[in-house]
Amino acid sequence: MLLHIPSVLSRDDLLHIRSQLQTGEWVDGRGTAGSQSAQAKRNLQIAPESELGRELSTFILRKLGTNPLFNSAVLPLRVVPPLFNRYDVGMRFGAHVDNALRPIPSSGGQRIRTDVSSTLFLSGPDEYEGGELLIHDSSGEQAIKLPAGDMIVYPTTALHSISEVTHGSRWASFFWTQSLIRSQEQRTVLFDLDQSIMELSRRVGADDPDVLRLTNVYHNLLRIWSEL
Repeated sequence: MLLHIPSVLSRDDLLHIRSQLQTGEWVDGRGTAGSQSAQAKRNLQIAPESELGRELSTFILRKLGTNPLFNSAVLPLRVVPPLFNRYDVGMRFGAHVDNALRPIPSSGGQRIRTDVSSTLFLSGPDEYEGGELLIHDSSGEQAIKLPAGDMIVYPTTALHSISEVTHGSRWASFFWTQSLIRSQEQRTVLFDLDQSIMELSRRVGADDPDVLRLTNVYHNLLRIWSEL
């Protein structure tokens, strides 16, 4: 499931994050890539273990915790703390697949299974040319370039790339999530059901018998399919 989540960050949030990033130390992005990805990766990142990296990562995690669409679609169990990257003119990231397992920093060696990838755009589409997130699948390529503050979530199994930036600078936050639900198909079913329940509740009330019955179905499916 490919899902656009609007307005994860407010204008004030963006101003705060971007002002902090302006003063940050950017390092070679290949430091967080796997062996295959590093060969195709040309970008800059804020060092994950830096004080700024930890501070801004915590800020993003708090925003995600209160975002109903993200939580409904992803059903997060564990999240790798968000990272921050930058693509200046001439930088790109060739087609690659993200690692199936990733360590959680400062966790004593704990790793997560990467089920869902997320990119949160910190630069507006008028601030750079090129730099599209390209999702490659059997139907071709999907080019994604969202407003600043918006986020795209997609299965980590997808082959993807970042096209070369030809003007300006593209800034974003990105991270991976292990879902309570391993199966992408089951996550999609639960998301569609959850969204339908919420819409029906708005129309007829949360105490309507059909709403209560569907809510029961949702939680029973979550109970059957979830992995803790």
